[in-house]
Amino acid sequence: MIPEEDRPASWLRGYGGIEADIRQLREFADKLQAEVERNYAPHLAYIAEDMKAPVPNPADAFIELVNFMHAHHETQQAAADIVWGVRDATGHLAVAAGTVANRYTESDAFSSARVHDVERALANPAAAAPRGPSPVLRDPTGPDPAPGQGPVVVQA
Repeated sequence: MIPEEDRPASWLRGYGGIEADIRQLREFADKLQAEVERNYAPHLAYIAEDMKAPVPNPADAFIELVNFMHAHHETQQAAADIVWGVRDATGHLAVAAGTVANRYTESDAFSSARVHDVERALANPAAAAPRGPSPVLRDPTGPDPAPGQGPVVVQA
């Protein structure tokens, strides 16, 4: 009898099993990791350099511009966090796929991995440790002025 955790979802039970070729899973893991390391991660330094380009402080009397610049900074920081997060999350997915492939390599070509094994591989935070945080971008409306500039004073 198949344990409940290894059974398909109730709405899928009439459709049969899902087969996965373990060799192709290993190939997927290797190609995904290589893609991240060769074609994604090397460009992050250029992106960080462009995003860190200094922006002059807006005139504090122009409150709409100050508010826009602050919103722009928050959006830019969120975008940087997501771009760096994709690198780490994709690397994590590649390691998890590799872990499952390694576990079932010695079995037949179309072995059924246990749901628990896949969940454990994906939940393992040590599988692909982050390779460094996203850059912290300077807020042009914040209290830390750019060199040679004073802080923006928002007048109510």
